[in-house]
Order: sequence, then structure tokens, then C-alpha cells
Amino acid sequence: NGLDYAFTQGEDTVLAAMAQRCPQKKIANLNEEVPLIIFGSLPNPIVRQLTLELSNQNIRVTGWLPSAQYKDLPTISAGSYVVGVNPFLSRTATTLMRRKKAKLITAPFPIGPDGTRLWIERICSVFNIVPIGLKAKEQEIWKNLQYYLEIVHGKSVFFMGDNLLEISLARFLIKCGMIVYEIGIPYMDKRYQAAELDLLKHTCVEMNVRYPKIVEKPDNYGQLDRIRDLQPDLVITGMAHANPLEARGLSTKWSVEFTFASIHGFTNASDILELVTRPL
Repeated sequence: NGLDYAFTQGEDTVLAAMAQRCPQKKIANLNEEVPLIIFGSLPNPIVRQLTLELSNQNIRVTGWLPSAQYKDLPTISAGSYVVGVNPFLSRTATTLMRRKKAKLITAPFPIGPDGTRLWIERICSVFNIVPIGLKAKEQEIWKNLQYYLEIVHGKSVFFMGDNLLEISLARFLIKCGMIVYEIGIPYMDKRYQAAELDLLKHTCVEMNVRYPKIVEKPDNYGQLDRIRDLQPDLVITGMAHANPLEARGLSTKWSVEFTFASIHGFTNASDILELVTRPL
């Protein structure tokens, strides 16, 4: 167990090292535009998508970390705004704040239409921009997901915890009408995931469901006991446990598939639900 975590922790380690290599310059005067750098490794189509969503709100993305080429690493000045797209990049966030003196925008992550809208709204608020059309766009996406929502509604899911995407995915699936029994997570940086944890609480209240138990660095033996008692409809787990659980008659999904799938932004919400509904 923990194979996925090697991927996500690996990305965090690499980006934290890259952040220190980013060129630096002072912001010359108060009228100069404050840079906005987004950190997190995403496929090019999603980079373009999120950049366009911000551009529609009159926000210019100064650069992405990582950039497509090493020589194009973004300039990160003291006072630059930085915002993450993945919940597992806490070391990178700390490096940008401490070493580069950048200001971190604390926002839920752009996973699911709810997270994506709030991510953009939080960036807008920092630049004193009133967002336009985001709520309508979110509603439209939910409408398009209706087919999947009917399949998952009322179904239960148990996260064994393998890649640090668990809080964001659980929050989105609760909003979709699922019951989340437990969120196992390799480790939790409560400061970096603060906005995501707040949104999870808010979503549970909105959907009138119990706040799931969050277990950091879970003991797998205890989890297997709880899974046997709860009999969830789906267990999202590392590859090591999938076959033994299937042999006990439980439906499983490898967490590694969420690590490598396109799950960010408005248009990719269906990809998350495609992964979840297949085993159901």
C-alpha cells in the first residue's frame, strides 16, 4: 500500500525543488500587475481550460509551475500570488511562501464543478473581481451529469487512503448524493487543505449527511474490519488491497486511476464519475 503516494509525494518533492529554481525579481511599482502563478502538474488541455476560465474573469495567469520547458519556469517575486490545483502539494506551497515570499491563495481544489467554481471565485476575490456566470456554469455541469448522479445516488463509498486526493473526491461524491463512511488519508496538512475541509463540512450540512470519519495514516487491519461490518457499495483503495476485497465480494476502484485521470475543471467532472460508476 502507498504506491500512489509515491507518485503524489514525488510530484510535491520535484515541484518544491523546481520552485527554488524559479527566477525572482522585485515588483517595480504599485501599479504593476501582481503575478499569479498556478502550481501543479496537469495535462496541457486542462492547463488551457483553467487558464481560459480565469481569462473569462479578466484574470491573467502569469505562469504555471511546472512549465512545459525548464527554461520557461515562471518568475516568482516576493508578493506574487500562488494557488495550487492539487491537495498533495503542501511542501511546494510551503517552499513558495518561505523561500519565494509568495502569497498563497487558500482555496478548495478545482475538482468537481463545486470545487472548480469556488477555486475561481477565491482567486477573483483576491484580485477584487466580481465573478460572472460561474454559478450558471456550475448548474449546467450538474445538469449534464444527471445520468451518473442517478447511478451513484444513495450508494456508499469507503476510502482506504492512498494518494491525498481523498478529501476532494469525498467532498465531490457527497455532493453527488453518495454516502462516504470513512476517508483514509496518508497524511493531512490541515493548513494547506483548510478550504477543502471547510467545503467538506459545508457540503455535508447541505446534503444533510453525517460528516465522514477522517483517518490519517490508517491501520489497514482496522479498516478491513470496518469494511466487513459496513459492507460499502464501493471501496477506493490501493492496488495491494483490491483483489483481496474483490474476493470478499466487494466492488473496488484503484486509487491510482484517479491520480492519473483528468479530474480537474468543469468539464472533467464526468471523468471522475465514469471511474466511480464503472465498478457499480
